[in-house]
Order: sequence, then structure tokens, then C-alpha cells
Amino acid sequence: MPTKMLHIPTADGQADALAAFPDGGGRHPGVLMYADAFGIRPTVREMACELARHGYYVLVPNFFYRHGPTPVIELPAYIGEEVRSAVIAQVMPLIEAHTPERVLSDADAYLAFLTTRSEVGAGPVAVTGYCIGGLLALRTAVAHPGQVAAIAGFHGPVGVDGPDSLRRLTGQAHFGHAETDLTPEALGELHQVLDAAGVDYTSEIYPGTVHGFTMSDTDAFNPAALQHHWDRLLPLLDRTLVNH
Repeated sequence: MPTKMLHIPTADGQADALAAFPDGGGRHPGVLMYADAFGIRPTVREMACELARHGYYVLVPNFFYRHGPTPVIELPAYIGEEVRSAVIAQVMPLIEAHTPERVLSDADAYLAFLTTRSEVGAGPVAVTGYCIGGLLALRTAVAHPGQVAAIAGFHGPVGVDGPDSLRRLTGQAHFGHAETDLTPEALGELHQVLDAAGVDYTSEIYPGTVHGFTMSDTDAFNPAALQHHWDRLLPLLDRTLVNH
């Protein structure tokens, strides 16, 4: 599966990004994928390539580019419990510096870049994200209602921007939550907001999961939940992108 590193012009410089796309040329529906806070690395590359195998052009930006190119921080090959707290301590200042204004400015740049690639077909795109990337995906979808046909977020803080943000969501959505991230009561409250807003969505707590369950280079990884994520994500993209 072909991949390449690209540079996306933004209002604050250039964001390096991973692109994965089907072999053999042609134009494909575009997917903007936000990684978790640990950024672009082999695990994320594998996930982007898996999505590309299903016929999508996948763009994964380094959203911490203001602090340097990938890898912004040095990561061990496996982010186990013994190193996790030290890695989180390095990442937290980057997350705190990534203000909503920066998120939206970057989202404009990422989508503009994605939709002008010669390998990307005309029509709507999808946005997906993991952990903090789920929040970035949601903010991107809310800010670009006419362009983003589908949004998927996994083990991300879905309701952090409040009900008003969710009410502005127009694309079809799927949210996959970890058991440790959301109580059943909080899930019910989230669903009430989405229902009241008329959002076309699915949302569920993935059984037996902890935060970060899709990432195979962490202790949180749950292979069954990763497969469940594909079983939800791929039909969503097929419904919203393939026939356009």
C-alpha cells in the first residue's frame, strides 16, 4: 500500500502529514484521520494503510507540527505502563497549546489540501479520529457541515465542547467509547443530546475496553475492539462516501 510524507501549508507554517492510498492510480474518496496524542508512528501508519486498502485516500496530519516534525517527541516502540506517564507528561503541554482556534485554522488547511489532491475524487469527505484526535475530528466536522459527510471518533472526549457543538453536527456519525471513558449514564445523556439535535448516529461503549483500545503499541490495546471499530467505520464510510 503506497504511503508518502507530505507537507500541508497552514496559517502558521507547514504540517507534515502521512498519506496512504490505493495502488494503481485513480481517484478515491478522501478521509482525514487524526491520530491520538502520540502522533504518527508505525501503528497509525498500519491503520491508515488498512483504511486505504478499502479504497480511500487517507491523510494523517501531524497536528503538533508547531512544535516540530514527526516524531515530535521520541516514543518507545511499545508504550507500556512503565513509560506511559513520562510520555503523557511530554504530550500534555502540546495538547494544552493546541487551542480550539488552532484546531479550526488547521482543519481548514487540512481539508483544503486533501480535496485538491489529484488522487482524491470530487465529493464529500470523512473525518475520523482517536483519543484527542476524536475531538479534533468532531470540531472539524462541526465547522465544515457541507463538506464532511461522516465523522467517527474512538475513545475520544465527545461531549467536551458542550451540547451546542453536537447540535451543529450534520454528517453521519459513529462514536466508539471505552468503558473507562464513559459511564452508561453519561452515554445516555450524550444520546439525548444527539437525538434532540436530529443527528444520524450510532454510539456505544465497546465492551471490555480501556482508553486507547485501538492502538496496538499500548497496554490499552484490545484486538476484538479494534476489529469492532473497523466493523463500524467501514460501513459508515461506504454509506456516505462511496456512492458520491
